[in-house]
Amino acid sequence: MNRNRIAARVFICVAPVTGWVGIAAAAPCESLASLTLPNAMITSSTVLAAGEFVPPPAGRGGPPAASFKEAPAFCRVLATLKPSSDSDIKIEVWMPTTGWNGKLQSLGNGGYAGAIGYPGLGTAVAQGYAAASTDTGHVGGNGNFALGHPEQLVDFAYRGVHEMTIASKKLIAAFYGNAPKRAYWNGCSTGGRQALTEAQRFPGDYDGIIAGAPANYTSHMTAGQLWIGQAVHKDEASYIPPAKYPAIHAAVLAACDASDGVKDGVLEDPTRCHFDPGVLACKDGDGPSCLTAPQVEAARKIYSGPVNPRTKEQIFPGLEPGSENGWAGLAGPEAFAYALERFRFIALKDPNWNFQSLNFDSDVDRAEKADGAVMNAIDPDLKPFFGHGGKLLMYHGWNDPLIAPLNSVHYYSSVVDTLGGAAKTADSIRLFMVPGMNHCRGGDGTDTFDAIGTLDQWVENGKTPDQIVASHRTNGAPDRTRPLCPYPQVAVYKGSGSTDEAANFSCRAR
Repeated sequence: MNRNRIAARVFICVAPVTGWVGIAAAAPCESLASLTLPNAMITSSTVLAAGEFVPPPAGRGGPPAASFKEAPAFCRVLATLKPSSDSDIKIEVWMPTTGWNGKLQSLGNGGYAGAIGYPGLGTAVAQGYAAASTDTGHVGGNGNFALGHPEQLVDFAYRGVHEMTIASKKLIAAFYGNAPKRAYWNGCSTGGRQALTEAQRFPGDYDGIIAGAPANYTSHMTAGQLWIGQAVHKDEASYIPPAKYPAIHAAVLAACDASDGVKDGVLEDPTRCHFDPGVLACKDGDGPSCLTAPQVEAARKIYSGPVNPRTKEQIFPGLEPGSENGWAGLAGPEAFAYALERFRFIALKDPNWNFQSLNFDSDVDRAEKADGAVMNAIDPDLKPFFGHGGKLLMYHGWNDPLIAPLNSVHYYSSVVDTLGGAAKTADSIRLFMVPGMNHCRGGDGTDTFDAIGTLDQWVENGKTPDQIVASHRTNGAPDRTRPLCPYPQVAVYKGSGSTDEAANFSCRAR
């Protein structure tokens, strides 16, 4: 151990926030720069005063500094991890100087990562957590980093997050004099894939894991995303202009909104909505509120999802009724970049590959074999994770226009079936499908809820979540609350009282 670091150690008491009291020898923040970690170099360790942090100008999607005003003073550690000769994994670990709750919260990425998740770090430390984030080993949110860099692909797929987790725990132990008593993962989309990857590959890393809208069946998911691209670009006549999305959405609501007992612009369970876009077929030429015959065919393919033309096997689910206003992501003027780049730079290693050539009989398996399915996280055997008391909280918006919601249902069901049924797994895994929510957030549904607080109560106090109260907000103010129910239960109106108040609903079996 570094002699200067030993000399600098002092005896402190960490102020409790949620009951954690730690009294131990700890290292000043600045001295962490001399800490030796395997395959790592600490490049900076400084204390920032409350509200002082300003995200780097190059931070992709970084919010204005004002959004960090709630962050307390914290020790900010930057490090570079090199588990392979071609690795260059950047991580940041933020540790509150007072009021630490004794826990680590690691934050997931979106898309192809390539950036530190500063908003998540700021929120986590404001809640009393030590927090960690990584760029997964490259800069920039596209898939071209992987071409010619197989080790960097491994870092992105799973190694970067695991290495960050190990390093973060060591830094926390050095700074506070105590290792975190709990470690949580919190991620959506790519962060949801990372969540399930951790549970499957490294079951000892985390005590509780939040997996939102997971992109975990990447090989089939990207094929499904390009299926939609092919459907609307079969020819010029097949393209559905975004100006028509509201008309399709209105027709869906007219057909199915009231079937769940409440007419509120949200489908509680869209799988029970058997909507056929053919009802919007134009009767006399084209029009702004109708669909031409090629557009009807394209819309049906968006809902159906990709099917192997030879075996008739479903490759990936389609989007659900209610998602129409978000179709521009997958059905817009260009093929969805994430999916296109996975085939071009990761699977087929051909930057000029044309998505129109994708053969749904042979190319899906060919591409999966080519990249080794390294980005998939579909193993249903979570017994090692559950065996040490690990809890997995999944959620997915039914209106998700980027990752088909039934993907989460299918993975959840595979875990339950593999491990002996719902009665045996109910205290280890819960899935909450969110009516009306888009990809990770947004939409007409109640998309605001406390996932990390729910997970913490589950892990710490054994409070298995039988519902999560969520809200819809307009201009920051809640205007509707509803219970989110553990799948396969749904929220059912009790028959009296405001339909905008969660207390007037109960979770019941379908």
